[in-house]
Amino acid sequence: MNVELITKEDLKNLKAEILNEIRELIRPGQTEHRQWLKSVDVRKLLNISPGTLQNLRVNGTLRYTKIGGMIYYKMEDITKLLEGNQ
Repeated sequence: MNVELITKEDLKNLKAEILNEIRELIRPGQTEHRQWLKSVDVRKLLNISPGTLQNLRVNGTLRYTKIGGMIYYKMEDITKLLEGNQ
């Protein structure tokens, strides 16, 4: 059995790495300069499943544009949805 010791410095480094990754994920305005988002981006942003996103499209809650096989959503429409102004 191999035993590895974890020092306080190791824990501090891990904490710093985790905090940096979280900051990157929740950075304010990170998607606001993009006008159009793909389905995967919308799902991550809203923390919803593919089925839920499909339901939002089908019932007209969230407008979209389909080009070829790709579906795109306006950031403006997503913001309106979140604010309840639709």
